[in-house]
Amino acid sequence: MTAKLLKFDQIHIEVARNASDDFNLFHDKHKWLQITHNPFKGPIVLGYQLNTLIEYQIRLYRKARHENKIIAENNLRFSNYQITFVNALRTETPFNLEIKKTLIKTIPNLTLGNRISIKSGEETILLGFKKETQHPLFLGETTFNTLPDLSGIPDKTQVPGTEYFLKRKILNNGNVKNFLSASLVEQSDYFDELTHLAKYPEIFPCSLASGALLEKAHLENHDFKRNPMVYTSHEISVDRNHLKTLKNGNVLTILVKQHPESEANTLNQTNIKLRTYDCFGLLQTNKVLFRLTMNLVPLEGILKTLRRKS
Repeated sequence: MTAKLLKFDQIHIEVARNASDDFNLFHDKHKWLQITHNPFKGPIVLGYQLNTLIEYQIRLYRKARHENKIIAENNLRFSNYQITFVNALRTETPFNLEIKKTLIKTIPNLTLGNRISIKSGEETILLGFKKETQHPLFLGETTFNTLPDLSGIPDKTQVPGTEYFLKRKILNNGNVKNFLSASLVEQSDYFDELTHLAKYPEIFPCSLASGALLEKAHLENHDFKRNPMVYTSHEISVDRNHLKTLKNGNVLTILVKQHPESEANTLNQTNIKLRTYDCFGLLQTNKVLFRLTMNLVPLEGILKTLRRKS
């Protein structure tokens, strides 16, 4: 299925960044000019905006084909996304989202999956898949049984005795609605006061992890103008059972673990070292709402590689 041509205006970017507290300069209508050697020639769409659009379009796809019945009957409680960003998407740029036919696999476990892509003309923006599973596909082995009481840990600090940086967020229905609309999603499918509908989408809580990374880097005195970083991939697993419990005012505790850079962890077919972060969204009693890995690389490294190829 290929959707009609879509495009993001600058107001969509502004609303999405405000709703998720994302102060990355790449999205700022003024400060993008301050980024050293910025090749994008203008503000670009947030990665989590694109992820949210994917979530919504697959939601419509599943509903039209009655696939939600399969998900419910087989307790496929985990929603998984693997997204590879190939190019940035500028504002005012037409694009389309393609969802490939659903594949159902039974070995080793039942999985419902779709390949997805976003393209602008002949240029690929992103590639990936969305899968429904009984267990998380990403970081499922990580548990938090031995953590101290996180409610007593100050915001934006290291959790004592661990590798985790802690960022605390308060969920707000207004921010979620704005982020949905900014992602070209019909927000009334999730929130409607007259019918008492208040259903949180999967991706919005995950989007707050991006702001947590920015907060961490800011405290470490990272220079966002001279050493900008760009996403290369997201790997996300969301527990829909916990998602159903979310309400306005809930506390979401985001834990961030940064991996050491390594020669063994590089961008495909290059020697550019990836900067990898594992992020977890914890609810009360340390229930894990989401598990995700984000990979970033310095913009400078990508530009050097492009220059060598040319």
